[in-house]
Amino acid sequence: MTNKTYSDTNFTVQVKSLLSRTYGRSQLQDSVLERAIEYYEKQPLIEHKLAELKVNIEKISAQTLTDKAKQHIIRLEREQRSFQEELRFDRHERYQYLFKLSHEIINLCEGDTFAESNRKSAQVLGTIQLLSPTEGNKVALMNEEHKPLYKSVLCLRLLDRLCIDKEIVEPYIKLALAEVNPEKFQTFGIDNPNAYKKFVDQVKIPLVMAALIQDIGNNHAESLVILHGKAGREDPNRTLPVQDRKRLLQVNYRETVKYLVDGIGAGMYIGNSKADRDKFNVVEHKKLLFIKHLLKSSVSPKEGIGNLLKVPQIYSSIILSTKASYNYKLLPKVFQALNQNAERGACSQVVVDALAKITGQFPQGFGVTYIPYDQDIDDRYEYAVVCQLYPKNLEQPICRMTTRNLAFMGHGQEIEIKKCCNLYFVETAKNFSTISKDRLHEILELLASNYHERKQLDLVPRCWQPTEFFTLKAHQKLWNKAN
Repeated sequence: MTNKTYSDTNFTVQVKSLLSRTYGRSQLQDSVLERAIEYYEKQPLIEHKLAELKVNIEKISAQTLTDKAKQHIIRLEREQRSFQEELRFDRHERYQYLFKLSHEIINLCEGDTFAESNRKSAQVLGTIQLLSPTEGNKVALMNEEHKPLYKSVLCLRLLDRLCIDKEIVEPYIKLALAEVNPEKFQTFGIDNPNAYKKFVDQVKIPLVMAALIQDIGNNHAESLVILHGKAGREDPNRTLPVQDRKRLLQVNYRETVKYLVDGIGAGMYIGNSKADRDKFNVVEHKKLLFIKHLLKSSVSPKEGIGNLLKVPQIYSSIILSTKASYNYKLLPKVFQALNQNAERGACSQVVVDALAKITGQFPQGFGVTYIPYDQDIDDRYEYAVVCQLYPKNLEQPICRMTTRNLAFMGHGQEIEIKKCCNLYFVETAKNFSTISKDRLHEILELLASNYHERKQLDLVPRCWQPTEFFTLKAHQKLWNKAN
């Protein structure tokens, strides 16, 4: 892997841009996160000014209204209206930013067909995973930044699956689906483009908006005190005491909903038709109520629509963990944790199973080590990266080969890696470990010397970490059709 070119493909650039504009930090301070932080920081001053104007108007109104007093009230009321208009403008600007970003996310991860949407979503999810560090001191920071986009894509694919499986009972979504039956959902966009566009606008975009701001309340001042401690020196990613955890969940929900209603609000009509405006406002109000309902029901979803947010939230928090216990090797155990949550009643088993059907056991972008099928004796292993959703067998991921004959390549074939060949599984690893240590060291030297990944690698690696491999532009085409 010499002559490294650290430029990116257009798709990787698009994903990086979305990551930056959702929870990124920059001098422009215009991401979804930074806009919310600015709102929370200004809110006490805004509330104080509004209260002060109201008190002053009431105080003067209670007095004998001389001409001078009347003029004073008129000036205060004008100032009040002007300030409220300024707040409405800020709210509309935040709404437009979030709406357009959500639309862009949908465009990047959806195609004209169900299969194309799954392929593009796998590419987005895999790219996020491959852009996320798996070692070092930036794991928690970057994973926190990457989770909202990752989760929003999972929510979209989970929505599709639940519609197909006839598991949607939410009246708002059922109404938006109109006459589309589950059997026809996969071709919804082709069969009735106008109805599908309406479904995207009324259901999918609000769903993505909800996913992006679901935990935005954790950036409120009250939440930050809990996370960082009163002195501001605590690790925000530490395991919180039970009482602090409960309080954080309460503050997060309260301030997230407040930000949704007061900081973002519903879309504003632009035009001169009163009839169109009234119709527009009704639709936008229902969308706002739907987002609020998603956020509220995700706190304790039971068997309801809140699972559409809750299950991807749990999945994302494990795959892109911010905890000190983060261990890349344990990522394929994600459904053990989800199943335990379902058993405790924290989420729906039906929805967990639906997500498992989509992702399989191995997350997108995960590095798989496997014994090739084309060798007469098991004398080597190779590297591959999970690159597709909907594996036929949950334990047998669809991967792109990244090495052949122990040499890295940028454009390998797509294969299904059988359980009996996947070194992640203990039995397969045990069988392969009968190979001599000399041969294992020889393999390790060939792969590690090319890759500079970790200073110490297992002789029989259960998986590999392809983050550095992905930094090369030639290696970012894992989802292209193989020659």
